[in-house]
Amino acid sequence: MGQNGPVALIFHTLFTAFIIAPLIVIVLVSFSDKGFISMPFDGASLRWYRAMLEAPELMSAFWLSVWLGLGSATLASVVAVPAAIAIARYRFIGRDGLTALLLSPLMIPHVVLGVAFLRFFSVMGWTGSFIALLLVHALIVVPYSLRLTLAAVIGLDRDSELAARSLGASRFVSFRRILLPLILPGVVGGWVLAFIQSFDEVTMTIFIATPGTTTLPVALYHRVSMLTDPVTTSVSTIVIVGTMVLMFILDRVVGLDKVLIGKK
Repeated sequence: MGQNGPVALIFHTLFTAFIIAPLIVIVLVSFSDKGFISMPFDGASLRWYRAMLEAPELMSAFWLSVWLGLGSATLASVVAVPAAIAIARYRFIGRDGLTALLLSPLMIPHVVLGVAFLRFFSVMGWTGSFIALLLVHALIVVPYSLRLTLAAVIGLDRDSELAARSLGASRFVSFRRILLPLILPGVVGGWVLAFIQSFDEVTMTIFIATPGTTTLPVALYHRVSMLTDPVTTSVSTIVIVGTMVLMFILDRVVGLDKVLIGKK
């Protein structure tokens, strides 16, 4: 065990560096003073951050992604909370099938889902609508919300709930005043992960989005295919920093240990 310690440390260090190095390069290139993506560069400049703010298509795509992430994460949480409670506490016909159905977006390739929903929404006449994007994004982020909420519900002590019920509290009051606060770390953690996943989704969105409903990842994808300016790196840097800040706030307010392993 002691002999493998240095080897394991070196391996994890190299692996971490392999994961983080591309992000560091993106952040550095976003401050380039050149008109194209290159490393190294002569001097630092904020020109590409100003260019980002002056690109209306990127700003509109950014706000669309924000509202889409907020809506889909909230809708996913509304589905995940009662589903997690039912799966964790009750035994009923089709329980395993329901669990598999809700988690299936993790196993089905997003290309397949994109083609399927493109056909479905074309028949329904919803192609390119915000509602269509909202429903699809909510579908693919439900597993993230469900898994963390389910982890918070499993093993939860029900004595407080039973005591409240014995004192005359209704099921809704018991849920709102006792159960929901206890599982809140899992719900909030699932909501944050669902928001991040929705904001970052590009594969399936390409099939459904139209010029009027283009999300930020799709806009960046199209921009990279046509241009090589560092505007995409400046946008990516903002997204990276925003994600880190969001996870830091989640850790400070809720505690990632509670979110991930269900500590109470």
